[in-house]
Amino acid sequence: AAVRSIELSVELAMKGRVDAIVTPPINKAGLKKAGFNIPGHTEYLAKLSGTKRYEMMLVGGPLRVVLVTRHTAIHKVSGEVTRKRVEETILMADQELRRSFGIKKPRLVVCGLNPHAGESGTIGLEEIKEIIPGVRSAKEKTDAVITGPLSPDALFVGAYQGQYDAEICMYHDQGLIPLKMISRGAGVNVTLGLPFVRTSPDHGTAYDIAGRFKADPGSMLEALTLAEAIYENRRRYNAPR
Repeated sequence: AAVRSIELSVELAMKGRVDAIVTPPINKAGLKKAGFNIPGHTEYLAKLSGTKRYEMMLVGGPLRVVLVTRHTAIHKVSGEVTRKRVEETILMADQELRRSFGIKKPRLVVCGLNPHAGESGTIGLEEIKEIIPGVRSAKEKTDAVITGPLSPDALFVGAYQGQYDAEICMYHDQGLIPLKMISRGAGVNVTLGLPFVRTSPDHGTAYDIAGRFKADPGSMLEALTLAEAIYENRRRYNAPR
């Protein structure tokens, strides 16, 4: 039933019968037991809509975190942080900040992968070999203000103070730990690049409290509100000028 509801929502969105999709959480282990090998909403929505390039953005408080790698095991992250992926993520974030959030000249900051952003190659070479070239290439294709790579333990202070419009993070927990701490249960997941608006609350199914009226609806309410706002921003962005 959960999978069918996802498929139906995409069908309605692709036909223009709904303006946005807000997806409650799914239980990946439960879906696997039911015979569905679905890594997550994001990937399945992209597959159903025929979307080749897409990214995951988490919005909470003053932060908009966009992930270079998503649900990737830590020991595999370094191999997936490539120049191409860094560039693609920056440019997608730039495009959607303009289209979906109404920001005319986005300010983006890029996280390093290693402590102290590699400290000039003394603590890892990913910044020098992959991240910096990816940033440089992205700068050639947009007038957005792109800073970094910087050490994440320092840059999130400035991000919290509103210095940036989005933070490009190399792996899942690098971005989601500060975001969830700041948003206090009101974070929202936004899939960038889809042909329709899609948001989701930033939490799991919490089966352990189901039916006990203890669930906090804050993130779901924020997801609904943000879906409407993104739809309106895109409508204005696409309007004839």
